[in-house]
Amino acid sequence: MLLTKLSFSTLCILFALIFIGGYVSSSGVGLSCPEWPLCPAGLVPMRDFIIEYFHRTVAATTGIMVFVTMFFTLRSRETKRSTKIASMIAAALVVGQITLGAFVIVEKLHAALVTLHLGMGLILFLMILTITLDTHQLSKTGCKNHSKCNNPHVIK
Repeated sequence: MLLTKLSFSTLCILFALIFIGGYVSSSGVGLSCPEWPLCPAGLVPMRDFIIEYFHRTVAATTGIMVFVTMFFTLRSRETKRSTKIASMIAAALVVGQITLGAFVIVEKLHAALVTLHLGMGLILFLMILTITLDTHQLSKTGCKNHSKCNNPHVIK
């Protein structure tokens, strides 16, 4: 199922983004690119900004993948309502993360904002993990009638 592969890919890149974000934060390069959304050199970064620019590029890619995942989740007739809701929450969290990421830069890495940024990232990860597990279960069972899929007394 395409949605299973897409949601798993989104989950993997989101995990990588959280890992990269942790490195950016702990290594102190979070303000190496002090402008938002682009670095001072514009679209192509200078060597000094490469780590932060890489983080922003992976974040943009992740955001696009979350929205694509939501699109296919909402279009699917087979996904559960809860999966569709999780995809909409994930998309809303991406918008929140972009906005919060900008505030983190503007406010010069204020600790409370950085912590909130990580917290929202973890909730986003949970939403994408939920979608991935739900779509994996759906593709594994092939069951389209969810009331029967969740019923342990129905023989599959």
